[in-house]
Amino acid sequence: MDLLAQILINGILLGGLYAVMALGLALVWGVLNIVNLAHGAFIMLGGYLSWHLYTYLGIDPFLGLPITAVVMFGLGYCLQRGVLNLIVRAPMFNTLLITFGLEVVLTYLAQMAFSADFRTINPSYAGSNIALGPVVIPMARLMAFGVAVVLTVGMWLFLLHSRLGRAIRATAQNLVAARLYGVEPRHLYAMTFGIGIGLAGAAGGLYGTVSQIDPYIGATLTAKSFAIAIIGGLDNPLGVLVGGLVLGIIESLTVLYIGATFGDVASFGVLVLVLIVRPSGLLGKTA
Repeated sequence: MDLLAQILINGILLGGLYAVMALGLALVWGVLNIVNLAHGAFIMLGGYLSWHLYTYLGIDPFLGLPITAVVMFGLGYCLQRGVLNLIVRAPMFNTLLITFGLEVVLTYLAQMAFSADFRTINPSYAGSNIALGPVVIPMARLMAFGVAVVLTVGMWLFLLHSRLGRAIRATAQNLVAARLYGVEPRHLYAMTFGIGIGLAGAAGGLYGTVSQIDPYIGATLTAKSFAIAIIGGLDNPLGVLVGGLVLGIIESLTVLYIGATFGDVASFGVLVLVLIVRPSGLLGKTA
């Protein structure tokens, strides 16, 4: 029973991190209709940026998250205005090709800049734990989970109550009507993509505090983010949080009872099941 409780706690903490990784992909996909295959590469870049801020400037990885998010937002905004805006209404196959090309380019640029060595962000509290009876909670994972929840709830409130958030939701629902109300799509698309990449950068900073970073983690993280966005639902940030928690718990239980090699099999098995039973996602709106 103690082991099961520990595994469940680990799964919940992992799920929170998964959720913030998928949040940016779900936002971009839901508004721009772009499945960003380079999403994991942007998470990887965010991890390296946080690592550099900590290693060379001594900035705590959690305090450095706003810097990482702002820098990645700027990169995302420029990429959307300069590249992706040209094909934003093109067939999805074209956007898949463009974002896949970005993923390849970013991966090899990262390899050239940082080599293929593993990097980890190890602040002084990295090895600290909190004991709750028989359950041990790693401090870094708990802090990453807390930031993930704050970012997810913050994004939900932003979309509901801010002027920009309402414009993003309106554009996602009906582009023509949004234009009639004065929404300028090109700027809004770039803002949306920038926010999505900023969230990916913040997720990379969190990921670097609990796991290793290397230039090739992007494809795996993109696949995880894709699965979570589908499971939770594209039109609800809280659904993404639920999807991340479901995936994290299922992976942890699978590793405990079946074996580590079946974690990904279980994750994508859940994805297939959700697509069959509820295609809009667990908290997505049904037609």
